[in-house]
Amino acid sequence: MRFRHPDGSTVHLAYCTNVHPAETLEGVLAQLRDHCEPVRKRLGRDRIGIGLWLAKDAARALVTDPAALRGLRTELDRRGLEVVTLNGFPYEGFGAEEVKYRVYKPDWTDPERLSHTTDLARLLAALLPDDVTEGTISTLPLAWRTPFDTVRAETARTALTTLAQRLDALDELTGRSIRVGLEPEPGCTVETTADAIVPLTAVDHDRIGICVDTCHLATSFEDPKTALDALTEAGIPVVKSQLSAALHAEHPHLPDVREALAAFDEPRFLHQTRALTSSGLRAADDLGEALTDDALPDTSPWRAHFHVPLHAEPAAPLTSTLPVLQDTLTRLVGGTTPLTRHLEVETYTWQALPPALRPRGRSQLAEGIAAELALARDLLTDLGLKELP
Repeated sequence: MRFRHPDGSTVHLAYCTNVHPAETLEGVLAQLRDHCEPVRKRLGRDRIGIGLWLAKDAARALVTDPAALRGLRTELDRRGLEVVTLNGFPYEGFGAEEVKYRVYKPDWTDPERLSHTTDLARLLAALLPDDVTEGTISTLPLAWRTPFDTVRAETARTALTTLAQRLDALDELTGRSIRVGLEPEPGCTVETTADAIVPLTAVDHDRIGICVDTCHLATSFEDPKTALDALTEAGIPVVKSQLSAALHAEHPHLPDVREALAAFDEPRFLHQTRALTSSGLRAADDLGEALTDDALPDTSPWRAHFHVPLHAEPAAPLTSTLPVLQDTLTRLVGGTTPLTRHLEVETYTWQALPPALRPRGRSQLAEGIAAELALARDLLTDLGLKELP
C-alpha cells in the first residue's frame, strides 16, 4: 500500500510474511497464493506491499537461479503484490516448534550473516517495482548480549562496514539503493535505540541505520520522542519501522493479571519482559521467568515482547502498547518530512496467541492481517497522508 506524504514523497506500508514462515522457494510461492493474495483481496486493493521474509535456503535458491528469481517477480506481479522491504532478522527455522534464542544465530560476528544479508540485498534490488529505486532490510541488532566483548564488537563493525561497501557497489551496478537497519530488541547487544548510536556511529555510513520496532521500543519503556530525537541528533537514519504492539500489565501483582499473563507464556518464541522501576529497567529473558522466578518486581507495570494484533487489544486486565505505536508513527511520518518511508506491520505471533484468540484457518488469519493493515492505513490518513491507488 502506498501513501502520498504532504511533502510529495511516497510512504510504503506492508505486512511481514514471517507470520507464515516458509523455508524453501516453493513454500514462499505457496505463501503468496494461500495468504498474501487473500489479504489483498480482503482489503479490496489492486496492490499491497509485503515485507518478504526469505530464509537461508529460499534466498540461496533465488541467488543461484536467475530464472527462479524472475519467476518470483512475475508471481508477485500476478498476485498484486510488491516488495520494497525484506525482514532479514531470522535466518532459518522461524517456523520451528521452538525458536527462542535460535533466532539470534548467526549473528554479526559470523561471516554467514554478512553473506546472507548481501544475498538479500541483491535479491531485493531485483524485486523492487519498476518505479521504486529504494529498498530496505531489517536485521538483528548485532547479537544476543552474551558473550559479546570488544573483539566481537569490532568483528561486527567490520562486517557492517563491508556490507555498506557492497551496497554502494550494488547501487552503482543496478541503480537501486538498498539500506539495512539494525532492529533493537530486548536482551540483545543493541537493546534500545540509545544502544544503537555508538555502534552505528562507528560504522559511519548512511546505508546502515536503524529499524524502529514499536513493540521493542515499548517493551523497553523507551519514550518515542526521546528516542527519535537522539537518533536524529546523532545522524542515524531510520531505515524502516515495524509497526507492532507489546503486551502491557499495569498491575502485575494482582492474581487475575498474572493468570492472564500466564496464558501468553508459550514455548515457541522468546517473550522478554521488562519492568520500569524508580531505580531503572528490570529485565527477565522470558515471560515464564518473570512469572515464576520473581525476576521482576511486581509493584510497577510490566511489558512483554509479545506482538499482539494491532486491532485487537487483549481482554482486561491486560492492554497493549498501541498508544506507543501511534505516538511513534506520528513522529515518524506526521511531520513536514517523514523520518522513514518504509513501514511494516509485523505481528508474527498469531499462532502463538492463547488458543481462544488464535485464528482458525487461513481465512480468519487473512481477515486479521487485513484488519491490522486497515488500522495502520487509518492512522496514516489521520496524519494527513493520502492513500494511493
